[in-house]
Amino acid sequence: MASARVDATATLLRNGYVLVAGGGTSATELYEPRTGRWFSLGAMATSRQRHTATLLASGKVLVVGGGTSVLASAGAELFDPVTNSWSAATGLDLPRSQHTATLLPDGRVLVVGGDSGFGNALSSVMIYSPETHSWSVTGRMSAARLGHAATLLPDGQVLVTGGRDSANGNVLATAERYDPATGEWTAVGRMVTQRTGHTATLLLSGQVLVAGGFAGSLATNTSELFDPGTGTWTPQGLLPSQSVFHSATLLTSGQVLVAGGSTGGQPYLDSAALYTPATGAWTATATMSSRRISHAAALLPSGEVLVLGGVPQAGTLSATAERYRPSALPWSTAASLGSARSQLTATRLNTGDVLVAGGASSSGAALVSAVLYDEATNSWQDTGSLRTARFLHSATPLGDGRVLVSGGQRDASTWLSATEVYAPATGTWTQMGDLETGRARHTATLLPGSGQVLVAGGASGASTTSTLASAELFNPATGTWSSTSAMAHARTYHAAVPLSSGEVLVMGGSSTGADAITASAELFNPATGTWRPTASMAVARYGHIAVPLGNGSQVLVAGGWGVDGPLRSAELYDVASGTWKTVASMNTPRYLPHATALSTGRVLVVTGEGGSGLGVLDSAEVYDAAMNAWMPAGTLSTRNTHHGLALMPSGRVLVAGGSGSGGARSAVDVYTPAP
Repeated sequence: MASARVDATATLLRNGYVLVAGGGTSATELYEPRTGRWFSLGAMATSRQRHTATLLASGKVLVVGGGTSVLASAGAELFDPVTNSWSAATGLDLPRSQHTATLLPDGRVLVVGGDSGFGNALSSVMIYSPETHSWSVTGRMSAARLGHAATLLPDGQVLVTGGRDSANGNVLATAERYDPATGEWTAVGRMVTQRTGHTATLLLSGQVLVAGGFAGSLATNTSELFDPGTGTWTPQGLLPSQSVFHSATLLTSGQVLVAGGSTGGQPYLDSAALYTPATGAWTATATMSSRRISHAAALLPSGEVLVLGGVPQAGTLSATAERYRPSALPWSTAASLGSARSQLTATRLNTGDVLVAGGASSSGAALVSAVLYDEATNSWQDTGSLRTARFLHSATPLGDGRVLVSGGQRDASTWLSATEVYAPATGTWTQMGDLETGRARHTATLLPGSGQVLVAGGASGASTTSTLASAELFNPATGTWSSTSAMAHARTYHAAVPLSSGEVLVMGGSSTGADAITASAELFNPATGTWRPTASMAVARYGHIAVPLGNGSQVLVAGGWGVDGPLRSAELYDVASGTWKTVASMNTPRYLPHATALSTGRVLVVTGEGGSGLGVLDSAEVYDAAMNAWMPAGTLSTRNTHHGLALMPSGRVLVAGGSGSGGARSAVDVYTPAP
């Protein structure tokens, strides 16, 4: 780094860069993980230490307070990553240091307690509203605290733990939680051990791991787990050493990395340890290259952890940084496809193999070839070629194990009506009847009751007037198509999901006329062959994902393209009530991503296009409905979109082909989910 720092902040921005601010200085800089380069930025208005930095829904970063025990920095400021500039966020009631700042589900920021600048702990709490750029007072804690920890719980409440009642006062074992709906605090069970200078990490289970800290005048190696459902604490395994002022980072595997810190004196620690939720135990891992206390850490998009700054020994500040690479990252490369292809399909067969069919080559020509991936041997083998070269087609597994391929394009001016079926037993394709209307970017949904396939919407040409409302049904027994009722809205780039009720939910899409981007949704009833409207989404979108959750009672819709470009927003459709509810937004805007439900019940969303400043993405993220939270899920080997995606028998996910800045690719990546 350009500046040595202690008690700095490190914030991962939506563009993948890390903003490093303060740490006994007003200087700020950006770290670019792909190249390992640092870029100096304009300074903040004031020097800050033990401040907070919170990534807002807008992508800006709110920095609040800071300073030492005798001088807390007044005020707050905002960093804008678009202009790389700082502006004031005036209205904070008091100077604060050693406070906490937590982003609430509604986009506001809860600033809790801290040191007012004279060693006095605060019980007061402020809320920053980005929409109005204003501060307001909310309910006070039952206890004044500084040096505490705060954690956003899955239900949207905020858990505050430990701290001191003054700079040199008593260390607290009490904990309480804040309810944004009421603005009030409620006491929860006391921790087993009093703590300050500890860490508190939300696990994938929704529980909170508290580790280390000062238990009075001595550092502790204990850890404990908070259960939000019962409000109680359970002791966990012991850290390899006493640890205070360390860092704790939730890894994509679900483990927690604790690095550095102090045993309560010198020498400071260069050691690190991993907590495994399944066992509740800690194990030592690789040591850092430098001893560090009061450093900063950030999880990078790749799944690595960036650690920077801190104090290596008394009287010395560090400007160094290093990266921790877990033994296994979420993504690994697999055997490459024989030929580069994008706009392909990838379909898991009953045999467990994955069928990749068609697509567009590096030159844009439609491909006729098809290949099979064997997960056990990590190998590809040729299988029978399609009868018609195509891309932007659909592939639908039939009830008898065969795969129906429908429509698509042969070139930039030819939309296909040809359809064919692949038989895994023979590795051959058989021509079926033609669609009544040639189409691409349609949906093709298997109807569980009848075994028929519903094809809906899409486009039959390049102009917006060629967007289709028509729908057709494929009968596997006869290999023929018949028309059924048309949708109320013409749609392409829409999504369709079969529901447990037997109906098919179709939502969003690029439409025609005044409804160019539609939020509308409708339901197809196979028994009557008719469509009926259901509630519209909160956000109009096309090129989004739609995935059934759990037992099929809800459908997750996320991303796509909206009126202002690529979207981060997500919403849930409740099948029983026919209504939509907005849920937590993705970390990154994504247009034309791919997604699948994992065996854990979470949903993996992969790459897509991020729009201006982001371009084609290489990142992925996972949605956990129980926590209503999105978590980073690593980065693929290259930026790409228009790939094929399939969930394999092991629970891993195959991403094959696609396209990026270099055109179509032959690379293949495999995702291994967290437990």
